[in-house]
Amino acid sequence: MLRFMPVGDSMTIGSAGEHTWRYRMWQHLCETYGGPFRIVGPRTALYDKSADAATSHAYAEPDFPQGHLAGWGEGWLHMAPLVGEAVRSGRADVLLVSLGLIDLGFYTDAEQTAANVRAFIAGAREANPRVRMVVLPVIPNVRAEADAPFAAQVARFNELLAKELADLDEPRSPLLPASLPAAYDTRRDTYDGTHPSASGEHKIAAAFAEAMWQGWGLGGPYTG
Repeated sequence: MLRFMPVGDSMTIGSAGEHTWRYRMWQHLCETYGGPFRIVGPRTALYDKSADAATSHAYAEPDFPQGHLAGWGEGWLHMAPLVGEAVRSGRADVLLVSLGLIDLGFYTDAEQTAANVRAFIAGAREANPRVRMVVLPVIPNVRAEADAPFAAQVARFNELLAKELADLDEPRSPLLPASLPAAYDTRRDTYDGTHPSASGEHKIAAAFAEAMWQGWGLGGPYTG
């Protein structure tokens, strides 16, 4: 049985009332993956904006496996110390990772963030030497459209991320870079310039799905 664990920030945990791209990915795997699988992770909640905490389970469609390792305001910096235990306890085989925007926006520059990527990968591999990872680059948000220095940091980090994944890739624990979601538009695919709307959820899930299909022959083309 293959065990997938979504890892991410506010775009992955989602907030009350949303489906999340995690739900869209589960639907896709149900339709295309030919074997048994599970969605795993130590957390299940959505972020509740009124409580300013991850305490909600008010999914738009709650009948799906809700496990994840994602947090509102959390990035590579925060997940690197947590991923080992999450992989170990969930027996995760494949990590679907979308991190970096919060790091660059509030905590670390591109080079420091790349160092935390290395720590994350090392922690995951220590828990499971055969773990596979699909990693999405940082999706530019509305701030990147208006703040040129921030946009430059996003672009620089995405370059460093691609290099780290290439350098650290190994046959028993492959690192698969996903492409930026196709034709992603912050006006149409987000509800606030950052967090995905329904169309954005589909595009993020599609980016992961297409990477796994083209890189590993896992699943199939995304049709959600």
